[in-house]
Amino acid sequence: MRQSLIMVVDDEPDIRDLVREILEDEGYAVVVAEDVKTAREAIAERLPDLVLLDIWMPEQDGVSLLKEWREQGTLKFPVVMISGHGTVETAVEATRLGAVDFIEKPLSLARLLLSVEKALSSFSRTDVEAERGNRRELPQLAGSSDYINDLRQTIQKTAANSEAGVLIQGERATGKQLIAQHIHKAGNRASEPFIQLRCDSLSESGTSRDLLGDANSAGYLESANGGTLCLIDLEELSPAAQSLLLDVLEKGVLDRGLEQPVPFNARIIATTTVDMPALLAQGHFSELLYYRLAVLMINTLPLREHREDVPALLSYYVDRFVEQDGMSYRHFTVAAQNHLRNRDWPGNVLELVNVVQRLLILGDDVEVDVAEIEELSRGELEAGSEVSGDIMRIPLNVPLREARTEFERLYLQRQLDRVDGNIVELANNVGMERTHLYRKLRSVGIQAGRKRSSD
Repeated sequence: MRQSLIMVVDDEPDIRDLVREILEDEGYAVVVAEDVKTAREAIAERLPDLVLLDIWMPEQDGVSLLKEWREQGTLKFPVVMISGHGTVETAVEATRLGAVDFIEKPLSLARLLLSVEKALSSFSRTDVEAERGNRRELPQLAGSSDYINDLRQTIQKTAANSEAGVLIQGERATGKQLIAQHIHKAGNRASEPFIQLRCDSLSESGTSRDLLGDANSAGYLESANGGTLCLIDLEELSPAAQSLLLDVLEKGVLDRGLEQPVPFNARIIATTTVDMPALLAQGHFSELLYYRLAVLMINTLPLREHREDVPALLSYYVDRFVEQDGMSYRHFTVAAQNHLRNRDWPGNVLELVNVVQRLLILGDDVEVDVAEIEELSRGELEAGSEVSGDIMRIPLNVPLREARTEFERLYLQRQLDRVDGNIVELANNVGMERTHLYRKLRSVGIQAGRKRSSD
């Protein structure tokens, strides 16, 4: 599936790097530009899906560039303005010229992600996508096992018979968010917004603003009105956010400082990778909120427990990469398919997609055989290299970003072991704010539960 391309235009290197890292962690493709001239050159090479445009820059400001795009008829993408010196007048002018949103520095992680998601989902790009041949569809639940067939039926029943809260639980990369999207698409809210909120992105100080919004802009809850709000990693919802969300659900209204409260009408689907009843027993999650959100339950299985679907998944993702990314078609032999069926797949479907993508990129022959798969696996193992006598092994035959991710995983795991799992000490030792640290830990595949008693 083609990644959405986001351009970040800002003259501050630290801001560019921070935003790029956050967005790349969320799965977006990102290009950056330090000034208007560079932005023009980049857009001439490739049209982005979204531009995050700083207002105050040397030589020419962002509002002038936005006005230029509008007057030339080249504003074929949504623009979100960012500024550390925002005023109401500037926001109004930017909106008049075509900006879809306006966010202020210092950037709130949740606010940034909400603005990006809203801009990408609401901006009409039918003509642009037709030009690119890029009519993206929701990925299918590929496979024909009893598990997949039952899952399809469960989705239809969940969407058609009720709008009650749904909790989807299971290991990472087992399709929980995809299932949530299919429930939304199959229901009567399909034409309304589907908004995803990563619960760990809410800052402790900005919970109310991020969820409810303020007098100038809507938060996550209002943005999902009429549609579906998907709470990703429900276990990471802070006590303050739990209390606020429960209050909204009980009262059915949002109060963000307007003269009249806004009625709240959105279906909520939540995902989790942990044993939520255990959190309830430990007093780490609100029982009242849990029983409102978990009216219906869906459990996902790891790929190793429905191996018979591996051949169908291989075929589906080969076709998807060929159609959407223009890769050369390749076919897995029956022996290769059986070989991969017997793999443990600790990374579940995400790992399978990664394997397919690499084989399509690196291979030459039409057929993928067992020998090539074994060679790929052997190369991964042999690429490790001892670092300064430490036990850390960093792959040397992968792109820099993948090597950096592996280093971060090993580094953070070592640091976490040294502080015996204490997140407060870990944050201090590595110099990261805890909200960002939790995101980073999860992005590199490290599970770390909150020690709420010490927070």
